Amino acid sequence: MPVRIVPKNYRNLTGLVLNTRTQSMTAFESSLERDFLLLLDFDLEVEFYEEQPVTITYQDDRGRRRTYTPDVFVRYRMDPLKAKPTSPLLCEVKYRDDLRQYWTMYRPKFRAAGRYARQRGWRFRLVTERDVRTPYLENVKFLRSYRTMPLNEPHRTRLLAALSVLGEAHPTSLLNAISQDRRQQAQILPTLWQLLATRQIGTDLNQPLTMQCRIWLKESS
Repeated sequence: MPVRIVPKNYRNLTGLVLNTRTQSMTAFESSLERDFLLLLDFDLEVEFYEEQPVTITYQDDRGRRRTYTPDVFVRYRMDPLKAKPTSPLLCEVKYRDDLRQYWTMYRPKFRAAGRYARQRGWRFRLVTERDVRTPYLENVKFLRSYRTMPLNEPHRTRLLAALSVLGEAHPTSLLNAISQDRRQQAQILPTLWQLLATRQIGTDLNQPLTMQCRIWLKESS
């Protein structure tokens, strides 16, 4: 169970987002932390994540007892193709200007978290807006709601069959290959986004997702 109880906060954005790994709500205390949680939830390699699950006790430079609770714990799925499994992560999510302004205060906490993580075979990582606020995030925000919508199997079958013939396409050319009827294309398009969201159709999610982006059939499909 998470350590943290998110307080009312009128300065930073606080709230809850759905964690599809546990089918429960995960708390956040800033929009940056919320966006990082969205990335984790969309990442197929992430097996489990939880907000602030541990509180670390350490001594400061004066020998006084202190505590620190990192923001997020992440555990990854075992990949048989990797020679070495990805180590679990303890993450702290902070804006870069916040780190610069309060680095002297944060540094002992982060050192303690690094020691705590190493003792358990984990890694400690600082996550900033440079890691989170990317075109990939915008694509995740757009696609995430399509993952759980009811699947239209006839539309799925037509999309995958057409893309199998084309080999590679973009959304516009794929829809044109299926039908020239614009109304029918509009009906099929949500299923295309769903297949991208569930990785049955591939694309480069590090680039803006448009009707002209390159898409292809994933081998598992």
